[in-house]
Amino acid sequence: MPLYEGKAKQVFATNDPHVLRVYYKDDATAFNAEKRGTIAGKGEVNNLISAALYEELAQHGVPNHFVKLLSAREQLVQALTMFKLEVIVRNRTAGSFAKRYGVEEGKPLTPSLFELSYKEDALGNPPINEDAALALGLATPEELATIQALTMEINTFLQHRFEQAGLILVDFKLEFGTDNTGNVRLGDEISPDTCRLWDVTTGEKLDKDRFRQDLGNVAEAYNEVLMRLGIERPV
Repeated sequence: MPLYEGKAKQVFATNDPHVLRVYYKDDATAFNAEKRGTIAGKGEVNNLISAALYEELAQHGVPNHFVKLLSAREQLVQALTMFKLEVIVRNRTAGSFAKRYGVEEGKPLTPSLFELSYKEDALGNPPINEDAALALGLATPEELATIQALTMEINTFLQHRFEQAGLILVDFKLEFGTDNTGNVRLGDEISPDTCRLWDVTTGEKLDKDRFRQDLGNVAEAYNEVLMRLGIERPV
């Protein structure tokens, strides 16, 4: 039995209380789980992309929860106490941001925007500012400062990494937590589920918007991202 089952992953205990086993599912949800479906092979793609990018980020000096890839669908991660916050980085206008301000999609944002949402599905994960996050005790000032600094490092790294793969990193979501020593680490995943990725030449969407907007060829788009990043499947 999993310790926890979310929209896209199952989390299991291991013999080490500080290490968890994560299984990536093919289940897909959108609009706070109002839309549900399955994307064949999504779990494998997201697991492999997250594992590879987290290894690269660790080499780049970004502390994160990744420990070891176990299989095409499973990885070991450090157990974190997660902040009830989602971090959103916006490099271009798209999605809810474009609708909120009545602007067309694709407009570059300078500087990139750092936004927070209160991670509470029952409330629809509403936007929250830093003062409110502090007042509600969701993080300390030092933790928020660390989260923001790490986020900007991650954004710089990922923009370059995806650009090399012929992809524009339009926006993406991150989650952070603290390990057993109290250090802030990146958790969750980085994948086409959590990033908006557009082809640099055609603007074709190669992410979960294909599922959200019924654009078709969703699995093919996910596999295209995996291929472009040069990530190989385990034998």
